Amino acid sequence: MKSTIVIICHRNDRRTDPRGMVIHHLAELWREDGHDVRFLFGVRDFVPADLAILHVDLSVVPGAYLKLTQRYPVVVNGRVTDIRKSVISRSLVTVDDPYEGPVIVKSDLNFAGEPERRLRRFPRLMRSVDEYLRPHRLREPAEYPVYGSLGEVPQRYLRDPGLVVEKFLPEIEGDLYCVRLYEFLGDRWTCVKLLGRHPIVNGATCIRVETVEPHPGIVARRKELGFDYGKFDYVIRDGEAILLDANKTTGTSPTGVPSPENLARRRHRAQGIYFYLRS
Repeated sequence: MKSTIVIICHRNDRRTDPRGMVIHHLAELWREDGHDVRFLFGVRDFVPADLAILHVDLSVVPGAYLKLTQRYPVVVNGRVTDIRKSVISRSLVTVDDPYEGPVIVKSDLNFAGEPERRLRRFPRLMRSVDEYLRPHRLREPAEYPVYGSLGEVPQRYLRDPGLVVEKFLPEIEGDLYCVRLYEFLGDRWTCVKLLGRHPIVNGATCIRVETVEPHPGIVARRKELGFDYGKFDYVIRDGEAILLDANKTTGTSPTGVPSPENLARRRHRAQGIYFYLRS
């Protein structure tokens, strides 16, 4: 049966090349299945649909977009409103914390605040865009510095309301660092482990990718945080899953041809939309 799917995006998010977001590739797969998929930018216009996906690429979703979702019978990610590290992390370290191990300094905002810079929208804790663009501000995850202890962290970082300090708890396999990527939509998921020599492991720094089962603890965190669609970056330490990043608007490389394995994983996850359309 043909359904209408609306994807709600920020009004400033009309990208010249939308291929940098996974949701656009999923939309093409749903269209191939015969569904009417529409992107809605902003909250001024209402498009009737069987299902809405809240896809506002900001760490904190403005209330107007949440209000719009109330007009739809089924909403994907309608409960995910704030993904700042200060909200989702269980590894935060404060100035007076007795923790003595290594720490990492991160942006409180998702992906070092790049979506906020692009859309020119910042949480209320930032008085202005200029405040967020301070010279010492970390501009991308690869710049997140690691220190041997909290005492080594520069005061400018500790005083900055846009940064957080976390315990640095890497997963190490031999001489390689590991990070696990758990991507999901409804009842469909994929999970891979990236291995690399750099402490910050990502698609650019990894040298090997392995398919793995998601840790039960990270699946439980997804349920706890109310995610229907997205990607969790996590590691395993002493048998425990530690969430590093929770993303509700997953990105991808806009250039190049995805590997057959990546395409297969994407097609598998796309079928998760039927978990919601059936309901």
